[in-house]
Amino acid sequence: MSYHWDLIERLLHEVQNSAGKSFAPRAYAEQLAQELERAGEHTDDLDRLKAQASEYEAQLLNGGFIAPRPEEEGGNGENFVLTERGLQLLSMIDSSIPGGEHSREVLEQKGSAALVPEVFDEVASEANLV
Repeated sequence: MSYHWDLIERLLHEVQNSAGKSFAPRAYAEQLAQELERAGEHTDDLDRLKAQASEYEAQLLNGGFIAPRPEEEGGNGENFVLTERGLQLLSMIDSSIPGGEHSREVLEQKGSAALVPEVFDEVASEANLV
């Protein structure tokens, strides 16, 4: 299994900006697809990308990368905050940070286990040593 790291990055950025509004992974996937199209990259299956975004939301929540946003921070029961693990993941895959491609490659080598909390924590701790 290969992760769509650009989509995960988009979701994590949207989590950061979700105070007071509902988190909408399918809409974010559509926005990303439009941006990729404008940049000349073709998105094969928009419906699949939207479904993938919803799957990633559940995976990020279950893996402890995101958590429900507290009411005092703009939580409405349908939005999130990044946890320490989520912040670490975002810093590793953020395309605006130099070296992000290497971290994505290291995570990709772990396959579907890359976002398993224990596996990710091990990879992240090794990445911090480099």
